[in-house]
Amino acid sequence: MTSIAAYRQEWLGHIRADLLSGLVVALALIPEAIAFSIIAGVDPKVGLYASFSIAVVTAIAGGRPGMISAATAATAVLMVTLVRDHGLEYLLAATVLAGLLQIGAGLLRLGAVMRFVSRSVMTGFVNALAILIFMAQLPELDPSRVGPLTYALVAAGLAIIYLFPRLTKAVPSPLVTIVVLTALTLAMGWDVRTVGDMGQLPDTLPMFLLPDVPLTLETLAIIFPYSAAVAVVGLLESLMTQNLVDELTDTRSDRNQECIGQGLANVATGFIGGMAGCAMIGQSMINVKSGGRGRLSCFVAGVFLLILVVGLGDWVSIIPMPALVAIMIMVSVGTFSWASLKALRTHPTSSSVVMLATVATVVWTHNLAIGVLVGVLLSGAFFAAKIAQLFGVTSTLSADGQERTYVIEGQLFYASVEEFLRAFDFRETLARVTIDVSRAHIWDISSVAALDTAVLKFRRNGAEVRVVGLNEASETIVDRLAVHDKPGTLQKLTAH
Repeated sequence: MTSIAAYRQEWLGHIRADLLSGLVVALALIPEAIAFSIIAGVDPKVGLYASFSIAVVTAIAGGRPGMISAATAATAVLMVTLVRDHGLEYLLAATVLAGLLQIGAGLLRLGAVMRFVSRSVMTGFVNALAILIFMAQLPELDPSRVGPLTYALVAAGLAIIYLFPRLTKAVPSPLVTIVVLTALTLAMGWDVRTVGDMGQLPDTLPMFLLPDVPLTLETLAIIFPYSAAVAVVGLLESLMTQNLVDELTDTRSDRNQECIGQGLANVATGFIGGMAGCAMIGQSMINVKSGGRGRLSCFVAGVFLLILVVGLGDWVSIIPMPALVAIMIMVSVGTFSWASLKALRTHPTSSSVVMLATVATVVWTHNLAIGVLVGVLLSGAFFAAKIAQLFGVTSTLSADGQERTYVIEGQLFYASVEEFLRAFDFRETLARVTIDVSRAHIWDISSVAALDTAVLKFRRNGAEVRVVGLNEASETIVDRLAVHDKPGTLQKLTAH
């Protein structure tokens, strides 16, 4: 737990820098919050309310000062089917449930599970997210729905986004894109789709409300798969962003507290009409590079965002959709790890397979959680196979031919037990057998069972068997699980 003095320092330690960086982040959050709402198929106010609520709550209760959380594409893409089939109210209910699951994960201290997500899985996760963000823009680029003018405006928007920073970085280029393209469409009277066409923007402060869904098991069955996916994906992206901010600021933060903070934020968001969200890699980088280090920066970003939207909602509604499409394409391009494509030639084949499998699964299922699960399972399988290769058994026969000593080297676990048993010659007539495991480590029930099998087979053939060299951990698991020294075990074996 953070001490009161440390918590106060996280709020008041960098007031000026946090205020300025928070304002910059708020300006950059507006177009993304609207775009993410459109991805999910809901009114822009749903994403805007969510970004306000999540930023404020995580600033207070999160575990990583200086990290920005709001509505995100990672969670928005998971809600598309739920909104289409059941409507907004079910999305709000799913958001509350996702938050409760995240709180549970924090209380159970599952933040440490992040250690088992390999770099290859993380890269695949990020690349898949970038692809899904780009795919979500395709309906706005459908030739049957839009004219050539839309493509021209998107191209102009991308040009501004990438060229304007060469002039100055004082103003975020996405904001400049919005202003310029909006001014052009108004001045020229061009007929293009606008944010107002997507739904009504908020003109009041958010209010507390209960999701209007039946409190039944049927409702739970509908929302639980989405909530679980949002909870897992939200925590994965939040914890990955947290690691990145830790590295950039040379500080450490509390993963489990971040899980709880993200959960509280999503619960609160569902009760004010917002959709689920999590930490944002891009906005967190903007905040840190703008000098934001404390909780105040995230708090200011959320509050200022709401003030802008409620006070300037009429202006936000006339923003042309091509401007937001250009911004989301920029987010997609910036999110994708292009270096990972070049690294396919140099990285181990297993790492590349894990990354590509994660990407392919996510794109196929449109579910980031399933893709990460596949990646983690593949990583575990490849790791086990690699460790199993570092296993070996050698043996020496005594001068009188009566005793053989087997020396076990490496890690004895489920993937190496087959080679372990294959190394023994149970048909050899011996008086004594010594199994030396001083250079090995016994890990699991499979390896203990294999040791039992070897010892009992030699004893059945009349040999005296000794197991020597057990280290403390191996001895503990063998004493607890092994049966070869239990009374009557040999008799049961010979009876079959």
